[in-house]
Order: sequence, then structure tokens, then C-alpha cells
Amino acid sequence: MNILVTGGTGLIGRHLVPRLLSLGHTVTVVTRDPEKARSRLDQRVNIWKGLSDVQDVDAFDAVINLAGEPIADKRWTAAQKQRLCQSRWQITQRLVTLIKSSDNPPSVLISGSATGYYGDLGEVLVTEDEPPHNEFTHKLCAKWEQIASQAQSDKTRVCLLRTGVVFAPQGGILAKMLPLFRMGLGGPLGTGRQYMAWIHIDDMVNGILWLLDNALQGPFNMVSPYPVRNEQFTHTLGDVLSRPAFIRAPATAIKLLMGESAVLVLGGQRALPKRLEESGFGFRWFDLEEALHDVVR
Repeated sequence: MNILVTGGTGLIGRHLVPRLLSLGHTVTVVTRDPEKARSRLDQRVNIWKGLSDVQDVDAFDAVINLAGEPIADKRWTAAQKQRLCQSRWQITQRLVTLIKSSDNPPSVLISGSATGYYGDLGEVLVTEDEPPHNEFTHKLCAKWEQIASQAQSDKTRVCLLRTGVVFAPQGGILAKMLPLFRMGLGGPLGTGRQYMAWIHIDDMVNGILWLLDNALQGPFNMVSPYPVRNEQFTHTLGDVLSRPAFIRAPATAIKLLMGESAVLVLGGQRALPKRLEESGFGFRWFDLEEALHDVVR
């Protein structure tokens, strides 16, 4: 296939693009920083600086949209919330416009979203049919999905990636946590009872390839079949690193540090990959300890 990818230098994109190339696909990456992309990506990747000069996407068989500013890097001021939204909504709207302007559009748009779509649902088992809790992450993801879904037609199917916490080497949540945990300063956050829906980067990439190759559409929870509580996650990470992990971070301190965005670590979703498994997809990494061992070591 000839595949257009946005967010190709991000956590998921950095692992997805090499796999696409290894399978014989031609890859074009859209980026705001071509020099950075060129230094990170294989020389076989075509690099475009933006989409403003593009008239259609007739040349492409598929579009994979992973662009978006990291959601947990800064406090959620009003300005930051706007950046988080627009970094996702604007490029998705541009892709949809290009797809609808094409005489021979791509057969599939695979577009990012997150389990944050559901908001903080506590103990509820969350499949793709679960009604969401109306908070900022839901509003961000709901409009993101609504925009992407406008590309759906008899020529183009749309798949939505409701992604959980991605475990990968050199990036993501583990890059932030490992320094503390390696010093023996890690531990549960708040009560530790909140659920974490996680996925190993290998399963994330394989899941995207599965959606690329099979006639599927709609939302998919991109998470392992076994979500864990924060307390279990932190203790397991400590065991993997052979370090104690019992220094609990109080919820009040986290809220003071992170503000409204504290919901990302103090809340969560007990999300299950119902539609992905029903379609026949098989996970390689479903045991938390094995997944962390693989990524960390």
C-alpha cells in the first residue's frame, strides 16, 4: 500500500513506520519539523511539511492519523486545552476534507482517539458501547472522532483508535516514571484503586496493522484484555526493577502539581478490547509483568 501517516515521529509512529516499511508499504509522513523527522525516520520515508499545498489524497491507499500534542506534558490551562484540541481537530479536519475531495480516496482512515473518550468511570467494565462521563477528555475525543467519522463513505471506512496507556521503550509514561522508580522513590498514586488500561507497543502496532488489513470500522479500544489498578501497576514495576515501590503520592499533592489534568492519573478506565478481540485479533502481551520486563529491560 501507499500510506500517509501523521504523527509519524511520535511514540506510536516511531514504531509503526518501520513495521510498515518492513511489510513493503510505501510511507509518507506529514510533519511540522522535516529535519527532526528525517533524523528519526528511515531514509525510505517520504516527508511532507504540512498539508496546506495538498489538493487530494488520490495517490494513497490508506491514511493513519496519529497527530496530536501530548496530553500530559503541561497543566491544563485554558490555552493548553485549546492547543490540545486544535492539534487534533485541525489536522483531522484537513485529512477529511482531502479524502472527500478525492476522486479515488483511500480505502481506510485509521484515526487516533483515546480511552479518555469515556472519562473517569471507576469500576465500570468499559467496552466500546459504554456511555461516557462528560468531562474534558471526553469532549476532546468525542469531537476528534466526530470529525474523523465524516470521512466514512462507501469508498472509505473509518477506524477510531481509543488508545490506553502505551508501554514502550524510550518514551511515554514509563520515560517519566522510570527515573523515580529506579531510585526507589516510586509508589501508588492517590488511593491506587483507579484502573489503568494499558497496551504494549507491539500489540498497538499489530492492532493498527490488523485494522489496516481487515474490513473493519468504528471505534476500537486499543488496550490489553487485562486492565490493572494503579497499585498493582506500581508494585509490579518496582518488582521488575528490583526496587521498593511503596512511597504513595497523596491525591492532594498530585492535584496541586497537575491541576485539572490530575484526572489522567487519579482517574481511569477499566477498558476492555471487546471489538478488537471479537474481530479475531490476538494479543501477544497480556501479562503486565511480562510486558514491563520486555519494555524496561
